[in-house]
Amino acid sequence: MATGLKLMRAIRVFEFGGPEVLKLQSDVAVPTPKDHQVLIKVHACGVNPVETYIRSGTHKIKPLLPYTPGSDVAGVIEAVGDNASTFKKGDRVFTTSTISGGYAEYALAADHTVYPLPENLDFKQGAAIGIPYFTAYRALLHSARVKAGESVLVHGASGGVGLAVCQIARAYGLKVLGTAGTGEGQNIVLQNGAHEVFNHREHNYIDKIKKSVGEKGIDVIIEMLANVNLNNDLNLLSRGGRVIVVGSRGPIEINPRDTMTKESSIIGVALYSSTKEEFRQYAAALQAGMEIGWLKPVIGSQYSLEKVAQAHENIIHSSGATGKMILLLE
Repeated sequence: MATGLKLMRAIRVFEFGGPEVLKLQSDVAVPTPKDHQVLIKVHACGVNPVETYIRSGTHKIKPLLPYTPGSDVAGVIEAVGDNASTFKKGDRVFTTSTISGGYAEYALAADHTVYPLPENLDFKQGAAIGIPYFTAYRALLHSARVKAGESVLVHGASGGVGLAVCQIARAYGLKVLGTAGTGEGQNIVLQNGAHEVFNHREHNYIDKIKKSVGEKGIDVIIEMLANVNLNNDLNLLSRGGRVIVVGSRGPIEINPRDTMTKESSIIGVALYSSTKEEFRQYAAALQAGMEIGWLKPVIGSQYSLEKVAQAHENIIHSSGATGKMILLLE
């Protein structure tokens, strides 16, 4: 290792595989920001399911090895590259992407993926905004093209993306229904914008939803686990209703005829299909939510860098998650 280089602790992945391939190293060189880049001292980093798929090698995104996972960091600007004039050292910020990886004490990011973090949100909340809120906004406003007065069912509403959908949908004038698998989860869903909540572990919960919405059905369903729920979703929809697939962990058999009678749609959403202009638009809307106060991330389980393998295990295999999973680096 060359002398004079500043070193940091970071998670490195040298081979694709299970959570055990996440290696904590303490001699990783702190990157230097180049043109239109900033270096952030990371206080917290969000953990997202997609990071487990990338790590396992089963995702279409395959980073060059070795790499550091993580896109959603919150912290303080440490250094600014040339032409990154929007920010200065000491600014509180959050990101929707990083260049060098977020599971680290310092992270490099392109300046257009970095946003000011208002004083009314702490760093843990800042690390919970990126993928969850930008995905939720894209799903509702871009993919589903929701209109005020429509109904939306958030299927799996107690996790990071689900709660973000509830808050945004309520702020935009929708009738919000949510599902969760625990009493605690149901309460949190109600506290974050849902008008009604249902327990998706009850065998007859679909009947309860049908009874609540009546003949008309539901205009939009935001679906976190399509491989389990898609068949039921198609039967819950209104005429012209749409299911937005945010998450799926395998195949499912459906009857396409279920889409015909109601002329309903199944639409997939992938945040990173968004253009720079769309990211700017989503950021403007979400920034307003932070200022007004309806955007309030709920923090779930918190882990140190040493416990990152456990975090990756739990985000996939622990059911009944409430709030957003976070790595703490302070």
